[in-house]
Amino acid sequence: MTAGTPRPESPMSTTSITVRETPLVRFLLRRADDALILGHRLSEWCGRAPSMEEEMALANIALDLIGQARALYAYAADVEAAGHDEDDFAYLRPERAFGNLLLVEQPNGDFAVTIARQVFFSAFADLWWRALAGSADPTLAALAARAEKETAYHLRHAAEWLIRLGDGTAESHARAAAAVEALWPFTGEMFAAEPDEAALVEAGIAPDPAALRDPWRAALAEILAEATLALPESGWMQKGGRQGRHSEHLGRLLAEMQHLQRSYPGASW
Repeated sequence: MTAGTPRPESPMSTTSITVRETPLVRFLLRRADDALILGHRLSEWCGRAPSMEEEMALANIALDLIGQARALYAYAADVEAAGHDEDDFAYLRPERAFGNLLLVEQPNGDFAVTIARQVFFSAFADLWWRALAGSADPTLAALAARAEKETAYHLRHAAEWLIRLGDGTAESHARAAAAVEALWPFTGEMFAAEPDEAALVEAGIAPDPAALRDPWRAALAEILAEATLALPESGWMQKGGRQGRHSEHLGRLLAEMQHLQRSYPGASW
């Protein structure tokens, strides 16, 4: 391009979809958003993980999570019946339409932060998928039966790493302890019951997240004890992700993740 030649206009599209929301659609999108955003976060370790083996492990966990997101988005599209598909939900909704937990959008930080975040989320998700496997909705029950096997591995892998870090050198212990303390205030949101999901819980379609708090704490206490790390005291907790009120980190993540689709809508290659 010669000097003074105007730069071509960007085909950036600001198009966003409007979702025809029902309690079940919102329920599905929130859990799909959890998996998608955490999967994207883990994918950011590609080329940067501590070892080739761990890079492959994190990439595989990310792929599992994105697969779970796709399955939930696809079912949400069927329930919504408005002509949307999984790509529309992932790439054409604005930040405030995402209902993911604040925990999963937090930056990777150092390796200890990524591992602590994964332990917190996977310990919850493992219980949640197991509970959902008993759903009165046969589609959800089938999805959960597959996903729980994946999440059990995610938890085992992350827990083994947290134990290695916590019970390792003075430096790794200090970093693991700092990661647990920093992320702890984001864990309370996992167990908050959403008013618009109460009917789903009563009908046996969705599990009650509040009922998972005690078994989650028990599982976490066992992992942290083996890692020689202290279980933080319960206190004030961050919230808002389920209602679309996010940290500044999600907007940056979505700008990167959605850029190509919004710049060249409908492009294929």
